[in-house]
Formats: sequence, C-alpha cells, structure tokens
Amino acid sequence: MTTPTVLIHRDQALLAQAVAARLVTRIVDVQAARGTASVVLTGGGVGTAVLAELCASGARDAIDWRSLDIWWGDERFLQTGDPERNETGARKALLDHVDVDPARVHAMPATDGPDGNDPEAAAERYAAELGTSARPEDHGPVPSFDVLMLGVGPDSHVASLFPEMPAVYDERPVVAVRGAPKPPPTRISLTFPSIRAAREVWILAAGEEKARAVRLGLSKEAGPVQVPVAGARGRQRTLFLLDRTAASQLPPGIERIASP
Repeated sequence: MTTPTVLIHRDQALLAQAVAARLVTRIVDVQAARGTASVVLTGGGVGTAVLAELCASGARDAIDWRSLDIWWGDERFLQTGDPERNETGARKALLDHVDVDPARVHAMPATDGPDGNDPEAAAERYAAELGTSARPEDHGPVPSFDVLMLGVGPDSHVASLFPEMPAVYDERPVVAVRGAPKPPPTRISLTFPSIRAAREVWILAAGEEKARAVRLGLSKEAGPVQVPVAGARGRQRTLFLLDRTAASQLPPGIERIASP
C-alpha cells in the first residue's frame, strides 16, 4: 500500500475549496489522457461541502461531465430521496446542476429499488454493476477508480466499515452492513479490496473530534480491523486532506504539507 501524504489547510472551508480544486485538476488531467474518468464520492460534512464548492466554482466547466463515472463508497439503506442518503446530498450539492450522463451516475440501491428491503441483494447488485464496468486492465472485479474520497468517523470508520465488525474482514467487492453503531443501522459499503483498487484514495477530515482517528490511521502500529482508516490506501497515491484541528494529533515522523 502507498505511504500517505498529509496536506493541512487552515480550516474546513479552505479544506473544502482546496479539495474541490484538486478534484477538478485530477479529473481534467485523467480525461485529457484517457477521455474518461471515474470518481467515488463520500457523504458527511466535508464530502458534501467539497461538492458544493465544486458546483460554485467556474472551473467545474473544465470537466467533461458526460464522460465521468460517479460511484459511491457507501450508502444508508433508505428510500430514494431520503435526506440521510449520500446520493441525495450529492445531487443537491452538485449533480443536479451539471450535465452528467444519468447512465454513468451509479447510485447504490435504495429500499424502494428492485431488491426491496434486502440489503444483501442490493449489495450484490452494486457489485455486479461494478463488475460490468471493470476493464481487463483493472485486473479485478471493480474499476480502478481515479479518485476515491472517504470521510473518517471519530471511531476511525471509513465508508461503512466500522471497527471489528464483519465487513472489515469481507473480501467481496460490496457488502451489506447490519447493526452499524452509527444510525441508520443498515447500510451498503465497498470493502477494503474495492477501496484499494483505486488509483488515488483521499481521506477527508475536519474538526477536533476527528484528530484521534487521523492519528491512529497514520500510526504504524494501527491495523484495519481495529482502525479501518488505516486500511484505506490507494494503489498509486494516498492523501490525508485535513484542517488544522483534525491534524492536531499527528504521530511523530509524519511528513506534512501545510497550506498558507
């Protein structure tokens, strides 16, 4: 796995702006080289703020939105349009305001979808959709995402991979999560193998309540079963994109880059 690089911004607002700018640059560069790109979105305060900043930026028009595949790292297993769903937040903040190809917006199934209230079947459906989009050069059951963004919880969870729960051991591409310690209890999530298929993984964190999780995630002693964020790494690059308070407890020896 790649060694993380830590970039620190003054506050959450500047963090969201900087990540949005970085995301535009990454997508445009990949599309210029390959004609198409893929990103995995995350919810939460910072993740949604990034999308809102991207929507407000004039640079958003540099992206060929029709040639972008959009995926999610996890989802609350609720009805379509529920305000708690990551998809709902992403559509409100960005996707409803840009010219995306609906066929390339790969939302995770909802409880009113074809599988009804069966999260295991919904997880299998999403895994099949990922598999259909994977190319031979991806060498696996999911695409090699160009950017996969993740928030991190105070308990160190990423996506819906919570410490010591069954999903952290699972090797399938997508799993149903029942009994999550954070409501709602039923979710769908990518697993570590799918996360690690991404070329770049970006961990987004802001606020003092995230500082301990960030420290553990960057500690050499941490393992992904107890500290899931420690297992979230990209094949080519891993970035921890933080504000100053989230970076206030970094372990010694961690290389960090502070923005003005």
